Amino acid sequence: MNQKLLGFFSGFPTRHFPADIVSRLREELSARESLVFVSAWPSEYEQNDSDSTGMHGMFAECDMPFKRYCVIDNRTDAADAKRLIREASCIFLMGGHATQQFQLICEKGIAEEIHNSSAVILGVSAGSINMAKHAIDVWESHVPYDGLGLADITMKAHVTPDNQELVQTLLQISKEQDLPICAMEDESAIFVKGDDISYVGNIRWISKGEIGPFEVERLKGE
Repeated sequence: MNQKLLGFFSGFPTRHFPADIVSRLREELSARESLVFVSAWPSEYEQNDSDSTGMHGMFAECDMPFKRYCVIDNRTDAADAKRLIREASCIFLMGGHATQQFQLICEKGIAEEIHNSSAVILGVSAGSINMAKHAIDVWESHVPYDGLGLADITMKAHVTPDNQELVQTLLQISKEQDLPICAMEDESAIFVKGDDISYVGNIRWISKGEIGPFEVERLKGE
């Protein structure tokens, strides 16, 4: 693992980082030259510009502004996309449509640059899905696809205990595909740094058709 830190996020509906996530990011983001977002809505240029500005603002309000930030989408030339990833202090895979984001990554040829990067790599919702070895977008298919493989963490964002239809779907997938799933509520995070794994917030572990409490040891092998 070349990356300083991997961060898997579910979502931040308040558009603010919780304090415990801020403290962890501040530890790792002492160098803040360039923040590079990777869109999950590659053709929605106005939305991408607005969202990247707003998300950079979440860092800035925590006294972690970057000298520059940009977003990779369909406007970005492949050579420029590769250069931007190589120069990034932090790569942030945005939320939205997971399979469209992965297609963008493949079309721009930046998967290898992301793998080789020593930056902090963060993902939210769709972005976190694509960071996994086994990625799955349950709204598209119940069959996983090969993600970026930055960590063997398959997740589903925005899971709440009262959304039983979604929970039952995840239970079914975990059994059919023999695939453990981290069911993450918003404001939660999983951090990976080398062999060290930590988490904050409410996360449940779904495996073999059963649901239980999340424990980091589970990610190190059932």
